[in-house]
Amino acid sequence: MEFVRSPGVAEVICLRLDEGEDVQQSVEALAAKLDIRAGAVLSGVATLKRACLHMVTTTGYPPKEAFLNLTGPIEVASISGIIADRQPHLHATITDSSGAAFGGHLEPGCIVLYLAEIVVVRFEGPALTRVKHPRTGIKQLKEKPPPDTILV
Repeated sequence: MEFVRSPGVAEVICLRLDEGEDVQQSVEALAAKLDIRAGAVLSGVATLKRACLHMVTTTGYPPKEAFLNLTGPIEVASISGIIADRQPHLHATITDSSGAAFGGHLEPGCIVLYLAEIVVVRFEGPALTRVKHPRTGIKQLKEKPPPDTILV
């Protein structure tokens, strides 16, 4: 186990997306515009006309993934995740018009039908990044060293 501590929350941002906007790309654009190097998506709800999620389908390495593509109307019950070095890693739970529920990693291509409302927080303190684990190749959350740090 490894952890990074933040002294607090620098700000809370309430993001509204309108019809036709891409959820993943919009959160990425917000993180870039506000220079969010460490943060979280605490809450998100939406209606989508298209959804794309991926999930793992194996328990070994390297993991194999499957993609789920749905067309709407789709309700988003929740979106949450972590932002590291301006890059969001988001997961979502969605339901289709039959009431079937699906969950997984949110991908580009989740297009807003009516609206989306997402709460993002930017943390104070150290920046976060993701670094590939040398054995598994899985990107792991780490504290990002300051720019003047020399790694040996």
